Amino acid sequence: MSDSSSGPPSRPTQAALERYAELFNQSLTMRHFGASVSFPEGRKVVVSLPELRPEHRGGVGSAAAVNGGILAALFDLAIGTCGALVDPSRRCATVQLSMSFERPVTGDHIRVEAEIDSQGLTLLFATARVYDAEGRMCGRCQGVVRLSNLPWSSGESPAIN
Repeated sequence: MSDSSSGPPSRPTQAALERYAELFNQSLTMRHFGASVSFPEGRKVVVSLPELRPEHRGGVGSAAAVNGGILAALFDLAIGTCGALVDPSRRCATVQLSMSFERPVTGDHIRVEAEIDSQGLTLLFATARVYDAEGRMCGRCQGVVRLSNLPWSSGESPAIN
């Protein structure tokens, strides 16, 4: 896939990213899931799941490990939200994810961190890592995000309510 642009891209302000996170975190989906997104220093996406609930568990047939479907959703959320690091006023969508795991994700909370590896005019490539409650990296995900030219409509949230 070739998708290059000339010159370094400009980055959104921290205030714009914080507003995006505020709207995104208020969505029904995020509240139901129990997760939140943030943009530390405007350089990466952090998805936090501060309280693992019974419905998050069941990975590797164990009540202690996080279910793989939950981890896939968190990876999708982190990779897809990297689009906001480019321009929080534009829509974006995850088009590809590739996950691998090194160990079960256990503990009472987890976090996923994602960063952009490269970007062009319409695509960005990102890598995310999931960390358990002890801060051990348990898995990684590489993904591709399509950057749309369509802006959010007035009054519309960057997450479907």
